[in-house]
Amino acid sequence: MQRRPSLSALLESNAGLVSDGALATELERRGRDLNDPLWSAKVLLEQPGLITEVHRDYFAAGANFATTASYQATPQGFAARGISAPDALELVALSVRLADEARRQHLADHPDAGVLLLAGSVGPYGAYLADGSEYRGDYVLTAREFQDFHAPRIGALVDAGVDVLAFETLPSFAEAEALLALAREHGVDSWFSFSLRDGGHISDGTPLADVARLLDGQPHVAAVGVNCVPLDLVGPALAALRLHTATPLVAYPNSGEAYDPGTKTWSQAERRDDSAGGGAPATLAAGAAGWREQGARILGGCCRTTPADIARLAGKA
Repeated sequence: MQRRPSLSALLESNAGLVSDGALATELERRGRDLNDPLWSAKVLLEQPGLITEVHRDYFAAGANFATTASYQATPQGFAARGISAPDALELVALSVRLADEARRQHLADHPDAGVLLLAGSVGPYGAYLADGSEYRGDYVLTAREFQDFHAPRIGALVDAGVDVLAFETLPSFAEAEALLALAREHGVDSWFSFSLRDGGHISDGTPLADVARLLDGQPHVAAVGVNCVPLDLVGPALAALRLHTATPLVAYPNSGEAYDPGTKTWSQAERRDDSAGGGAPATLAAGAAGWREQGARILGGCCRTTPADIARLAGKA
C-alpha cells in the first residue's frame, strides 16, 4: 500500500484539510441496525461492502480522509461474539482495506482528486463499554491496562497501512497519556481529539490547558482538538487549546442535534446561526471560517453529519 505525504508535513505547509463525516449515520441510512455493542464495527461482519460505499461518498463530497470502521472494533468486543483475537485483528485490518479500496476507486475516477488519506480510528475504552462513558470518562484503569487494551488494535491498523491514527472521542486524560506512549512506539502521525464536559474541560473534568500541554510539541502528534461535541462548544474549546499549544487543531463536531448517552437518542437542539456575533453556528459550514481563524487545520463532521454536510464544508455544494 503506497504511503502518502505525512499529515504533519501537509499541515506544516499550511494545508487545510477536510475530514469525513459520520460513518454510522450513513450505514443506518443504508438499512443497517447499529443498536449493538459493536456499533459500526458490526458491519465489518455483516456487509463490509457498504463501508466502502460510504467512504466513496465522502471522498466524492470533498473529504481528504476516510476514517476506518474500527472505532469500536476491538478484540475484547469481538470476543463476545466468539471471535478469536487473531480474527478480530484481521477485521481491524479489513477496515483499512475497505477504506483503501474506496480511495483506489475514487482516484481511478478522479485522478486529480489530490491528497486522500486513511485515518485509523481508535475509539476510547469507553466506546468498548458501550454505555456512553466516552462522554463521561468515569472509568479508571492503570496506564498498563489502557495500553494492553489499545496496543493490539493500533498495531493492526499500522500494519495494514493507515496514514494517520485518529485517537477519537477521548474523555480521559490518563487514557490520552497511555495512547501517547503507544503512538511514540509506532512513529505514525496521529491526531488526538476529545469529548467535552464544557468549553474548557474534557469529559473527565481535565482542563483543556492540560491536554494542550501534554501534546504540545510531541513527535508525530500532527493535530489536537475535539470531536463528537455540540457546535457551540467548538469555538470555546479551540480557543482554550490555542492558548497552550502551537500544534494544528482539529475539529469535527456533531450535526447540531443533542445526544443523550443514557437513552442513546438524539433530539433537535436550537440551531441559530449567530456565529458572526460569537454565538453557536447552525451548521458545520457556517462555523468553518471562524474555526479556521482559530487554528483548525482539519475540519469535518461526527455523529449525524452526512456527505452533503461535508460537501458544503468543502465548498462543493
